[in-house]
Amino acid sequence: MAAGELTDNGRARVLADGKQIPLLALGVWQVPDGPECENAVRWALEAGYRHIDTAQAYGNEASVGRALRDSGVAREDVFITTKFNPGSRDPEAEAQRSLERLGVDSLDLYIVHWPQGGPTWAWDGMQRARERGYARSIGISNFSASEVDDLLKVAEVAPVVNQVQFSPFEFRRGLLAACEARGLALEAYSPLGTGRHLRDPQVAEIAERLGRTPAQVLIRWALQRGLIVLPKSTHRERIEQNAQVFDFELTSADMDALDGLDGTGGTDRALERLWW
Repeated sequence: MAAGELTDNGRARVLADGKQIPLLALGVWQVPDGPECENAVRWALEAGYRHIDTAQAYGNEASVGRALRDSGVAREDVFITTKFNPGSRDPEAEAQRSLERLGVDSLDLYIVHWPQGGPTWAWDGMQRARERGYARSIGISNFSASEVDDLLKVAEVAPVVNQVQFSPFEFRRGLLAACEARGLALEAYSPLGTGRHLRDPQVAEIAERLGRTPAQVLIRWALQRGLIVLPKSTHRERIEQNAQVFDFELTSADMDALDGLDGTGGTDRALERLWW
């Protein structure tokens, strides 16, 4: 299958390096290490999720690993992503530590969490982590189109994803177009706006008409654009509901209405303001 194509069941996408990534992932940002994180991951795996997204900065990799081992789901059936914290110095060494905390032999995807210190300095260490077998694929997060271009000028191995805040309300058309043109799949974090977007009248109207939840509508919007999408929840019922998004479609009119909610002006930037 060619890069960018979806698998026959429509639940995974082929990356530029030929690996397949499940489109639906559980994100565990701001989920405390311990039982709350373990439960969320276990419930997600029981509900059919096969992609878990964590990060060194989240401090909960060990919980993700425990939940994976306790789930009974085979390691090779679950796509594990973690992210290098650029506050550290060596992506290769930090990947080893992530593997120890997760209790796995390799990562499916290892991402530079944000371009602190510039977009290029960490990439050599990311490439070494891949060469050593610590990560099968490598990517980036929170990179603007210009930062992607800066990185591609020096990269021997190109990133395969850019994970950014993305939803109908942050519909970064310019960034999506730039990533797709350069062979990067876009991953949408905070697709529910940490809950804010669920209360929007337009979203609620579509959800009510379709007999779906507002969260399902927002997740489906991303899926119909071929995006990898990372809804986060620690509530079992919502985790299960958020997985029930492959058995309906939004109409072109619904998609247009949701597109109109964008507040970014279709930017090619990843962030409205820096946090580091």
